[in-house]
Amino acid sequence: MDSNNDWRQRLYVMVFQSDTVAGRRFDGILLLIILASLVIVMLDSIDQIHQNYADVLAYIEWGFTLIFLIEYGLRLYCSPKPLRYAFSFYGLVDLLAIVPGILALYYSDAQYLLIIRIIRMLRIFRVLKLSPYLKQANYLMAALRGSKQKIVVFLVSVCTLVTVFGTLMYVIEGPEHGFTSIPKGIYWAIVTLTTVGFGDIVPKTPLGQVISSLVMITGYSIIAVPTGIFTAELATAMRGEQLQHDCPVCKKDSHEPNAAFCSRCGNNLFRKLE
Repeated sequence: MDSNNDWRQRLYVMVFQSDTVAGRRFDGILLLIILASLVIVMLDSIDQIHQNYADVLAYIEWGFTLIFLIEYGLRLYCSPKPLRYAFSFYGLVDLLAIVPGILALYYSDAQYLLIIRIIRMLRIFRVLKLSPYLKQANYLMAALRGSKQKIVVFLVSVCTLVTVFGTLMYVIEGPEHGFTSIPKGIYWAIVTLTTVGFGDIVPKTPLGQVISSLVMITGYSIIAVPTGIFTAELATAMRGEQLQHDCPVCKKDSHEPNAAFCSRCGNNLFRKLE
């Protein structure tokens, strides 16, 4: 019994703890296998390669699926709380790496779903110890939350503009010039307003060309609006974080941005120089 527990403990260290030598080696090999499986999926999507090497690629992919299945079983076996791991983020991602390979045995088109294995590359954050840097994403989330209402108003305004412009172009140009319906006109307005300009639908009448010029000028003027809104909120979020100070006495954090005294003990948050 002790030898079994010792084996599970060593397996747990290797499989789950990326801060150990064995764990880093295991995750490094795993990342290489994930990359190789992604390359196989991409190669299989090329018609010429698929026609000549479909069977070989299928066998290789089944081999990768078997490796991932064994790895998933080992994680469940050595985890102190298997259910907790199974329903964790990484546990679900590991499961998603296996399911498409099994489905591909019955549905040939399901093999391209194997590309979702790229999600497993998130483990590189643990291997390279980049997880602390992910905390910077809190600034982005705070900026998105702060600018949510402004962006919604902006999007509603843009939707109104493209609907009006698209309807006008449908009335002015008509089906003979490619504007066969109002949705088609709205599609043209979106493409023109965003300065993409595919060129599949082009106004022919002088009035239509004038309106298209207005749409393009409007697009240049509003394309920077959401960027400015988000940038302002991001700067506010970062400045608010910088203005917060931990109490030097009771160590309480998360004070108000402009607070001068601790809300818990009343101590001065800023040490005076003597």
